[in-house]
Amino acid sequence: MSEVDDQIARAVSVMQRISEEYRGHGERKARRAAKRARSIGQRVAVIAAADAAILIAAAIFGLFVPLGILGAVGVMLLMVAVTLAIALAPAPAAPTERKLREVDLRALPAQTERWLEAQRPALPAPARTLVDRIGTRLEQLSPQLGQLDGQTETAYEIRRLVGEQLPAFVNDYSRVPATLRSQPRNGKTPDAELVDGLKLIEREIAEMTERLAQGDLDSLSTRGRYLELKYRDGGEA
Repeated sequence: MSEVDDQIARAVSVMQRISEEYRGHGERKARRAAKRARSIGQRVAVIAAADAAILIAAAIFGLFVPLGILGAVGVMLLMVAVTLAIALAPAPAAPTERKLREVDLRALPAQTERWLEAQRPALPAPARTLVDRIGTRLEQLSPQLGQLDGQTETAYEIRRLVGEQLPAFVNDYSRVPATLRSQPRNGKTPDAELVDGLKLIEREIAEMTERLAQGDLDSLSTRGRYLELKYRDGGEA
């Protein structure tokens, strides 16, 4: 390959990397916006339920003891205080690695995604892109766990990968001194080992999701063939 071809290849590689990072940034922003919307919606629902409970309690109490103007003002102040407390409460802290090993299987993908998001700033740029992609994979995996028996081998496999091996792998990298992360060791830098490992984990999560959905895919295909045979060209079975 000539020097010009080599330069062209490097330029194409850089453009592809920039494009992937830009696309990943847009997807991450969209996912974060959706999460914020869900969080706000949940807080609004909790506020509404708390204020309704206060009003009901005040109404029942008023049946026996008249509240009067001062009582009504007190109820309003209590509602304002509760509303502010819920609205301004800090978001829950990310789970610990130990917590991930103990959390319910159905909540594991979401909890692992929160844990990964907390580790993201300390990771190199290529790894952050993969963390975003793993987060998307975990969101896709989560609905598949609703009907999964937690005692099956598949459930144990998911828990080992998502709740144990993934956090342990990222933590192993985090313990490597920053000055050594870009230094080759056995032909590969720790940064490269992290990226390669995260790629494997992402692919395995995708395959797990596909295997869990296989029954639904088969059912959809079978029903589609039945509908095609029954109603093709307006015919009837």
